[in-house]
Amino acid sequence: MTVTRENILISDPKLLEKVDKLRDLNIGQHVPLPQLVVVGDQSSGKSALLESLSGIPFPKDQSLCTRHATQITSRRDNEDRVDIRIIPGPHASEEHRKYVEAFHMQVTSGMKFREQFVDILKKASERMGLSADISTGNGTVFSRDILKIEVRGPREDYLTIIDVPGIFRTTTLGTTKDDMVMVRDLVKSYIKEDRTIILAVLPSNVDIATQEILELAEDYDKNGERTLGVLTKPDLVLEPSAQATVCDLVLGKKRPLTLGYFLVRNRGATSGSIEQSELDRMFQMQPWADLPQDRVGIAALKEQLGSLLVEITRREFPKLLREVGDQIRECKRELHSLGPSRQDEREQRSFLNHIAGTFQDRARAALAADYNADPAFDQDDELRLITHVVNITDVFSADFQQGAHSRHFENVELAELESSIHFEVASTPECEEEPVESMIDSLRALLKKAKVDSVTPAELAELSEVIVLPHTIPTPCEGVAAWINEVYLRSRGMDLGTFNANMVSTAFTEQSRKWGDMTKLYMSRVIITLHRFIAAALRSVCPDEQARSQLWSAILDTLVDRYKGAMAQACLLTEVEQRKQPYTLNRQFTKALSKARAYRITELLRPKARKDTKQYGELQYMVNLDDIANAAEGKRNVDQLQEEIHDILRAYYSLALDRFIDNVFQLAVDYNLLHGPSSPLKVFTQDWVIDLEPEQLEQIVGETKAAKRRRAKLAKKIDDLSNALRILKL
Repeated sequence: MTVTRENILISDPKLLEKVDKLRDLNIGQHVPLPQLVVVGDQSSGKSALLESLSGIPFPKDQSLCTRHATQITSRRDNEDRVDIRIIPGPHASEEHRKYVEAFHMQVTSGMKFREQFVDILKKASERMGLSADISTGNGTVFSRDILKIEVRGPREDYLTIIDVPGIFRTTTLGTTKDDMVMVRDLVKSYIKEDRTIILAVLPSNVDIATQEILELAEDYDKNGERTLGVLTKPDLVLEPSAQATVCDLVLGKKRPLTLGYFLVRNRGATSGSIEQSELDRMFQMQPWADLPQDRVGIAALKEQLGSLLVEITRREFPKLLREVGDQIRECKRELHSLGPSRQDEREQRSFLNHIAGTFQDRARAALAADYNADPAFDQDDELRLITHVVNITDVFSADFQQGAHSRHFENVELAELESSIHFEVASTPECEEEPVESMIDSLRALLKKAKVDSVTPAELAELSEVIVLPHTIPTPCEGVAAWINEVYLRSRGMDLGTFNANMVSTAFTEQSRKWGDMTKLYMSRVIITLHRFIAAALRSVCPDEQARSQLWSAILDTLVDRYKGAMAQACLLTEVEQRKQPYTLNRQFTKALSKARAYRITELLRPKARKDTKQYGELQYMVNLDDIANAAEGKRNVDQLQEEIHDILRAYYSLALDRFIDNVFQLAVDYNLLHGPSSPLKVFTQDWVIDLEPEQLEQIVGETKAAKRRRAKLAKKIDDLSNALRILKL
């Protein structure tokens, strides 16, 4: 599509005005805007070019050189006026932003503005905080604020150009190396964006190879697709060879640019009020007369700049609209990740109260194994609390059954009793034992995967006063008969045919001496699992790391105290079992003891029994009744007492072990750790939040200064971008 001057003046002002309004909102710091930026070295003729393009008499005095970006916008309007404002730099403090935004001057005509421009420039520089005179070396020399000059009038053409300070290589007139770097960085910040047309101002009387601005432009515009060269001061080029070089540049024969070069002549410091048309007459002379006329003179350049601005704005407008929308969504996502605002007590209490409620919901679901209640249960295995506790308990029960006793009891096989005496004896078929063992092995593998025995340094620091670390538990040894004999000989009194009841208590204490260590290890595994669950649940309901860390610190001491209470309960149960006089009302004790006695009598009768085969060939043992009465004859009283002690101890130990395992789980784990009123899961509740003092709330969930700044910055950015979106959609 061919862009004509009429397009610029009639069809596109509204589109270009939208972009300028975005620039006024400083949207360029978030989304690159289509723009024309004039760049060049100091003394390249930049100020004179701007005066030619805009009619604004930029000062030629070095002490008043360009020290900030200047946005010059001209509008065709029936009213003749000029508005001057300051747009704060992208990183300005809130105080400085308000201060410079308050600067606003309005001049009723372009002529008056041009007469007062130098004074206006000085006042604007003063408001930006710049030193009055660059040559003094005192105060700030350059600023990132932008001076916006909007010129309206019936004879104005639509054009927006941004001027930036000229690059310099040596420090003079009060400037420093830091100023030199700052200017270079400022220029880079403008020319790096793909939507910026770079107007590189190059003096014709200087070797183009020495012009740093072209090298800088190439860093960001590799192929020269958006760099337009503006050659100034052609009247100073006198040598024919130098003139030929300039012509080669304009004709694209040397160091070509996609947008090409323009040759212009501007008023000099001594030109006075000479008209532009008179200055341009030199292009009717050789060698300039042979150049394309649309490549020489201010009028041609101005028309080309207007066309470029329209073209890039039209091309980039859909992308600009999309990028603004994308950034609004991204800012809202980031703002959402910060959680609700926590500026005052009401917001803080509401925030923490919501977290506490969600935490309790997570805990209830975890205890009920309702893992479909929230996707978090699939994302973090540590949240599957009750499953881990049950698995740990099953392994504890199996380990306790197999190895909690100090010595193996004698192998009194009650199953053999069935073949000779018709007692009903419960037995577990061998084929059912393997699946049970296989399941326990699988559970051990799961516990290893869950790392219940691998305590991190942080966990150890928090739980060192509660848990015990994994250690080797001695396996049961043999020789129970010899040991009982030793106990009996060390403890017997003048008991006629009986034994001291305290012997069973002493023997039971010795036989169960590993109970305490194994129980503490079991409780430690459960406590570590619960501790990890609470930490994982807090992570899932409170994404704010700072607030979560403070909350954890606030509840940690109470958690540890409740862990200690559960461990103390388990230790009490162990103490009760080991230290009290053995006693039970369970009828299974009498039944088991009777079966053991019957077995021993059976073994005594077996040598005297007569084998007999009944119908179908089933083998039976026939026993003489007189032999039963005399079965125990010949056995020493001491041997009988030791066997009796063994059988009583075995029958009681079996009942006590099952009772103990149940009690430890029901009272220490389930009641103290999981469901009881003193459960650690009930430390962080909504009632706890309600009771917090305002100072405690502030300490736990009050936002840091950095978070407050980030929230305010995001809110401001969303507001700015939302305003931008409304402007673009109008």
